[in-house]
Amino acid sequence: MVREINRDILSLGRPSEKASPLDSGVIRDLKDTLAAHSSECVGMAANMIGVNKSIIIVNVGIANIVMVNPVIVRKAKPFDAQEGCLSLDGVRPVKRWREIEVEFLDETFRKQRRRFEGFTAQIIQHETDHCKGVII
Repeated sequence: MVREINRDILSLGRPSEKASPLDSGVIRDLKDTLAAHSSECVGMAANMIGVNKSIIIVNVGIANIVMVNPVIVRKAKPFDAQEGCLSLDGVRPVKRWREIEVEFLDETFRKQRRRFEGFTAQIIQHETDHCKGVII
């Protein structure tokens, strides 16, 4: 189901709770909502649709990757960026890393560890910040 985009700063500023297989419906809603906003958005965190769970979805070109309880375990090559967000007005400066490694559960709740770089790494960092309650 396509959900409304959450723009409430107080709820966006709360750290997310760990997700479990009971949260599979949130994954479906994130997929549907990202698809509905694909012309203006390349990633979402569950709190952006009003659900305080640590789940993100990131578009990597031809596919979307769902990450449940993502944790960035390695960062390399810092740089300064400007980012916007569907949940917030405007664009803000932020420090990011060009290369990251992430541990997460995939949408079938199997443990994964993958490396990402460039724009995909930047999107993942933005969405994992959402899970930590960091408002960008």
